[in-house]
Formats: sequence, C-alpha cells, structure tokens
Amino acid sequence: LLHANARVFFIEEVMEVEYVLVGFGLAGLAFATILEEQQKSFVVFEDASQTSSNVAGGVYNPVILKRFTPVWQARSQLEVALPFYQKWEEKLGKTYDHKFDTFRIFAAIEEQNNWFLAADKPLLTPYMDSKVIWDSYPGLKSEYGFGKLQHTGRIDTKSLLSDCKTYFESQQAIRYESFDYEALDLSSGEVTYKDIKAKRVVFCEGYGMHQNPFFKHLPMQEVKGELLTIHAPLLEVDFLVKAAVFLLPLGNHYYKVGATFDWKDKSLATTEAGKKELQSKLASFMTVPYTIVEQSAGIRPTVKDRRPLLGVHPKHTQLALFNGLGTRGVMIAPKMAQELYQHLSEGTPLEEDVDLRRFSNKGESQA
Repeated sequence: LLHANARVFFIEEVMEVEYVLVGFGLAGLAFATILEEQQKSFVVFEDASQTSSNVAGGVYNPVILKRFTPVWQARSQLEVALPFYQKWEEKLGKTYDHKFDTFRIFAAIEEQNNWFLAADKPLLTPYMDSKVIWDSYPGLKSEYGFGKLQHTGRIDTKSLLSDCKTYFESQQAIRYESFDYEALDLSSGEVTYKDIKAKRVVFCEGYGMHQNPFFKHLPMQEVKGELLTIHAPLLEVDFLVKAAVFLLPLGNHYYKVGATFDWKDKSLATTEAGKKELQSKLASFMTVPYTIVEQSAGIRPTVKDRRPLLGVHPKHTQLALFNGLGTRGVMIAPKMAQELYQHLSEGTPLEEDVDLRRFSNKGESQA
C-alpha cells in the first residue's frame, strides 16, 4: 500500500518505430508496402485532408494521347506498378486492376497520320495498334475513326486505399489525426514526436506539402481537377474513350468523365463551371442521354518540371519527402517508393531528375 502522502508518477509509454509516414494516398501506400515487406516498423498519420488519390481516375497509360509520345519511364514504371497492385489483390482477395483498351477518337486526318508515325517508334509499338479502327459504337461520334491503345487499365484507387487502411488498422500501424509539425523534436539526431521515437519521417502529403514548414519552399504547381460520374444506360462501351475529355467505364453503364485543369482554385469544392465544362466537352463526342451521379474534385500535386520530388531535407536528414506524383500516380508511386527506400536505407543515389536537390538553390527552408 502507498502512504497517503506518497507521490505517484505515471510514465507515458513510448512507441519506438523506424519510420513515421505522414499521408496515406498512393505515395504513402507504396512506401508503407515496402516497409512492411522489409519488416521495418512504422506508423502512418492520415487525416484525409488530401483527396486526389481517392477521386482520381486511376488510369495507367504509357502514351501521352495529346501528342502521341511515350510517358516518362512508362515501361519501367509499369513493370513495378502492375505486380505491386497484383500483390495487394492476392493479399486482400479483391480486384483493383481493371484492364481495358483505350480508344483515341481522331479529330482529323492529320491525327491519323501522326498516329501512324508514332506507332512505328520502338517505345510505342508494343502499345499502339497501327491500324485505324473504323468500328461504329452507338452513342459515340467518330468521323475519322479511332486509334487503339493496348495494355492500359484502371486501378480502383478509392477501394484500394480504403481496404489498405483497414488492413493497416489491424496492424495498429495507422493513426487518423493531423500531423503537428511543431511537436516534432529533431534535436537528438533522430525523431521524437509526442509519444513516438523514430529514425525518420517520410512526408507523403501531396498538396498538403504547401503547409509543411520543412518542404513548402519547393516549387509545386498544384492543379485542381474535377470529374463527373455518370449513368448512361444506352452506351455500351467497355474501353476508355479519349477525346476532349476521357470517358472511363466503371461497369453497369456507369462512367467517369474528366478532367478539368484549374490552376487558380485550390479548394476541394466542386463548381458549376467545372460541371458545365465537362458536359460541353462530353457532348462533342457522346450523343446518348445520361444522368450525373456524382461530381468530385481533387488537387493534383504537380511539380513545374513534371517530375516527382524525392529526397531528404538539406538540414534535417531525418526528414524525407515523397511527393509530386502529378496525374500519373498509379504508375509512378510504386517505382519511386522503391528508389526512395533504397536511397534512405542503402544510400543509393537518386536520379537527378527526381531528386529534390535539383531545386536546392531555390530558397531552401530553414525550418
């Protein structure tokens, strides 16, 4: 028994992990997956403030269909990305990768000719059918035919991220709370954050980086995108259609339509202007009636040179960044997660065009 005047001290339990991850979009998921595979301990902080991974179309496509040019590192990205999603399908017993062809509607004879030229290039030949597709599809206008792109598909990012959150909850590896930068103590050479001690923090915040005092100086050019989900009972299309906007099949006559590009509005609110723009562009190639089921918006974390941002803080090397995945996160995230992990764990140099040090002379933060 304690004496009545005895003092009782409560010692707060400290969690010791190797990594703290901030943010759980595609970047956070990709990095957490590697940590689990490597049997590294970690905890994720997620506050659902960034929605781009959840509302994105989730399309993987190795060809830029505006100019008929190859996507940067497309082949090597897909070699990592597709097995990555397959592993999660096998682990959780669900399907997230929905494969289909992509049909580009030609607007003129000139586009047909440009397609033929591009299809002969070694990087593009495996994906681009060299013939014009003249098939007729009720509800679609295609006076000059289609160009067919193979080996494309869609990752159901919303379902994947939701299911993976549930999985990491079961591992007690995720906390649903905002990360408080001011509570971060780096004085020991490692990381102390409230009740956690760690070796590194990896920020995977997407657009949220603009509030991060350690990395907000980096030149991210965020762009808002709005999308519609529609129901078109008379349209029978099981491939992605790309014209003024994309028309993405979701099954059971539901389609996703997108996307807008707004460089000024940084809110997550949907707008009437965005809806009208999408409807106008959709009307340029689709002729059957439809109803709008949902309108959504997200902020794409795009860097001015269209390359990811990876690396460590110049002053606080315990802090790392994984950001700037732009419009092709489903393709880029798994490969970039591998490269960042190898850099942090083994000292493997990052490629110059993804290393955040390429902007090191652009006003580094002193946080």
